[in-house]
Amino acid sequence: MKTEVYFDDFQISDQLPPLTKPPIDQIQLVKYAGASGDFNPLHYMPEIGQMAGTGGVIAHGMLIMGFAGQAVAGWIPNRYLTRFSVRFVGMTKLGDTITVTGTITGKREEQEFGIITGEVIAADQNGEIKLKGTFEASLPKR
Repeated sequence: MKTEVYFDDFQISDQLPPLTKPPIDQIQLVKYAGASGDFNPLHYMPEIGQMAGTGGVIAHGMLIMGFAGQAVAGWIPNRYLTRFSVRFVGMTKLGDTITVTGTITGKREEQEFGIITGEVIAADQNGEIKLKGTFEASLPKR
């Protein structure tokens, strides 16, 4: 992670470095359930997933959002982020390897700061999109 970033460091269409997480496993889901308080059995009991029609256990959507947030904060320090939102578009299963990618989609200047906007996508090892999102940051100019 860079220690300092500037508005001038980004150009529209820049591809940000991808973040790839290890495969989702049962232990990670149980730990996340404990940390988040989300003990929905769909996230740790395969038979519940089968009954619900998901084909088994699925990861918490907010865990995948956390991966996206980690990627964005790795590209742009948290202190500059002014907006981050996501939309869930697919279920993440046990064994999926999630990669988060990002693209700068806009730049504008406002007084002494420069505003950048971007898109973020989290997809599995097969390219199936699990999450789409946007972010905005107010960065200092050089």
